[in-house]
Amino acid sequence: MRPAVLVIAPVAVLSLISATVLAMLLNRAGADLSSSQSILVTGGLAYGTAVILLIRFGLSSVGKLEDLGLTDTLAAMPNRRALHLDYARAAPGTEKALALLDLDGFKSVNDQYGHFVGDKLIKECAKILAEVCSKDGRAYRLGGDEFAILVIGPIAGNILEGICHTLLARLGQSVTIDERKLLIGASVGLSRSSRRDELTSSELLRRSDMAMYVSKDAGRNRCTWFSDDFDRNRDVTQQVEAELREALRLQEFRVAYQPLVDAKSGDIVAVEALLRWERADGSTVSPGVFVPIAEKCGLIYQIGLWVLRTACREAMAWDEIKLSINVSPVQLRNPEFPVELGHILEETGFPPSRLELEVTETYLVSDPVVANRNLDVIRKFGVGIALDDFGTGYASIGFLRNFRFEKLKLDRTMIVDAGLDSGSLAMMASSIAVARAMDMEVTAEGVETKAQADLVRTAGCDQIQGWYYYKAISAGEIRGHLDEIRDRNNTLGIGEAHGHVG
Repeated sequence: MRPAVLVIAPVAVLSLISATVLAMLLNRAGADLSSSQSILVTGGLAYGTAVILLIRFGLSSVGKLEDLGLTDTLAAMPNRRALHLDYARAAPGTEKALALLDLDGFKSVNDQYGHFVGDKLIKECAKILAEVCSKDGRAYRLGGDEFAILVIGPIAGNILEGICHTLLARLGQSVTIDERKLLIGASVGLSRSSRRDELTSSELLRRSDMAMYVSKDAGRNRCTWFSDDFDRNRDVTQQVEAELREALRLQEFRVAYQPLVDAKSGDIVAVEALLRWERADGSTVSPGVFVPIAEKCGLIYQIGLWVLRTACREAMAWDEIKLSINVSPVQLRNPEFPVELGHILEETGFPPSRLELEVTETYLVSDPVVANRNLDVIRKFGVGIALDDFGTGYASIGFLRNFRFEKLKLDRTMIVDAGLDSGSLAMMASSIAVARAMDMEVTAEGVETKAQADLVRTAGCDQIQGWYYYKAISAGEIRGHLDEIRDRNNTLGIGEAHGHVG
């Protein structure tokens, strides 16, 4: 409804009422001319005054309602509707650039300190945005922890990019809320519309949103301009997602296992379950392609449970060796995951003490409260927790102490670097020493040469994993290797010697 209608309608009703009342009064006055004139004058003055007051205060109130409808009440800044209106008012053909930004770590602030502190953080970020934009652009809150910045005019894209880099630098500093210093950042997506490529505000928001998620996937706290490749990648993603659903229905997945060997004896002491996808036509899809897509579309939870169930069944008869399985952040975020894990252990009869779940540092840092809660429940089953890819992130001694891992897996890059310079070697040795002090086992993964194997063995690793010993193989091949090791040990009398010692 147009704002003017909210005033005109009451005026029309007032006019109708006034006319009716005057007609009744005139009818009573009858032939008395002086009384009729007096009634007309008095009624006209009253009517005119009422109309003037109604229009004056009505338009004022309507203006306030209109402003309220264009304002985000929490952040006290323009909202999504205001953004679309500002965009529509721009002259056709004028360059327009739009940034969409999402606060990194905002959910953790809400979880740790509560929504009251989260609301204060939103207000503080709104102030920072207004300061950074100044007169060059206008900032909006779209909802939650999402904000937008619109710049209209010549070289709008350059101006907007400068604003966003300044903003990231500002948010890179701590934000003080109630004497708490909160470290947050932002992932930013940028897009533009020009005379040659006139786009609607909705389309520009969509493009900026896609670019923002690319920033998140690339490590956060950065700006990314929209590219047409993002749309092409989206189409590929949608196709793979559809094929993943079909593959899950047709059971095209299988589990391969890469052994972990004892650093001293070379015997297989554990296996890591690795997901493989073989299409019906015999072609394979790399986990690096389909796992991220499965995580985004939510299928990884079902697939992950299938891997757990399958691996526990197949590894049940493999003597006393441990089974290690990677767990996706999506699984750990689900409060039902520990319950499902308990059901699978009960269903398969697999001993919890032989199961080890591998988690990555990235998820634990981004959502520590929920992660610790779920990991504590899992540990109560007797299942071990290993930190995977150690050396690629920023894990500190405090971090390791907080999460109490049973095993540390050194990433391949740390091992390769340790073989190239003394500084990296010292870093690897200190990492192993810290793990030892915290009663953690240490596994070196990605070992591909004898020199690397000798290096990590000398440094004190308990287990070694990599192509130098074994590639990922089938369950049947694992059984065959275990039989060979048992027969060899029996031939050498190792079993009898062990029995004598016991």
